[in-house]
Amino acid sequence: MHDRTENQPPPDRFGLALPYLCAAPPMLFHGLIRVVLAHQDPGRLAAALADVGLGLAGLVLVGWHRRHPWPVALATALLTAFSATAVGPAYVAYVSLCTHRRWRRIAVVAAVSWACLVVYATTWGGVRDQATVVSVTTGTVILGALTVLGLYLRGRRDLAASRRETALAARREQAQRIEQARLAERVKIAQEMHDVLAHRISLLSMLAGGLAYRRDLTDEETREVALAIQQNAHQSLNELRTVLGALRRDGSPEPPQPGLDDLETLFGEVRAAGQRVEVADTVDGRELLPAQTGRHAYRIVQEALTNARKHAPGSRVTAELGGRPGHGLRIRVSNPVPSGAPAGPGGRLGLVGLAERTRMAGGTLRHSIHNGSFVLDVRLPWQA
Repeated sequence: MHDRTENQPPPDRFGLALPYLCAAPPMLFHGLIRVVLAHQDPGRLAAALADVGLGLAGLVLVGWHRRHPWPVALATALLTAFSATAVGPAYVAYVSLCTHRRWRRIAVVAAVSWACLVVYATTWGGVRDQATVVSVTTGTVILGALTVLGLYLRGRRDLAASRRETALAARREQAQRIEQARLAERVKIAQEMHDVLAHRISLLSMLAGGLAYRRDLTDEETREVALAIQQNAHQSLNELRTVLGALRRDGSPEPPQPGLDDLETLFGEVRAAGQRVEVADTVDGRELLPAQTGRHAYRIVQEALTNARKHAPGSRVTAELGGRPGHGLRIRVSNPVPSGAPAGPGGRLGLVGLAERTRMAGGTLRHSIHNGSFVLDVRLPWQA
């Protein structure tokens, strides 16, 4: 059976010396008696020396009571049949055995200790001597008290071990919460970086592609496209600094953030870059839309347009927005699917980001291919 107190911290210097300090008083008491008796009767000197010698041997055995509590307790108990000085080490070893709650072993050592007590008492005082009866009774009471003491110490150890385990579990739980917070922060950073940069970089790619493949552009048109590339690159850097600066402070996007009213600016940017977008906006009561929902709606439309540029370049994109308080906000973006067009770099990652964004907003997302067009349908909650 596993004993959780076996994993307790190793004892300090005081803990190592404590068993010897506890064994010393009974040894000194009985040793002093033997010295006095030997002084009164020199014939008892050899017996006194043997008694003290056995007591010291028991004290040496106490050094192994932690590793081998059962053999040490039994050996020191047997020594008490011949030495009163050995009761000190025997008491310490017996208490140590009781702290392990091995009931069969405790019963065996208790019986051996009591029998040795009777043997020693009758050897010195006689079977019917009153001092013998007092000695046996006193020894029996002490043996019972030591049993209770050992069980009490075991209870204290269990309580300390339980507290250590609780503290360790709390530290592990705290570490898990910190790790989860770090992972959540990484997801937030990745999402913000994707939402902000994917749109801008796709615009840059489209503009640069126009410069690379169109030979009919005049110098003025070329300068305009180059200026648009420069402006988008500059805007990308500004938005990147904004996101990173906000995440370093408190992990939340820095206000003011784009909302539903900023979609016209977004549509203007993509049209200027050459993307054909048709918009049908029937949102009613847009001033009542919560800022957080408006921000999610803006990012969803932005990512949908980015996906269309990646997977269906040059195709016409249709964006439909509708809804009102109490009925929710609907965003529907569709574009033709080129036949046999392979997924570009990061294929389907945009849909993963859109699904996560929608989930965070408490809405639903569906996508399908209908009549040769890819259709993205998002519903966001909008309380009245």
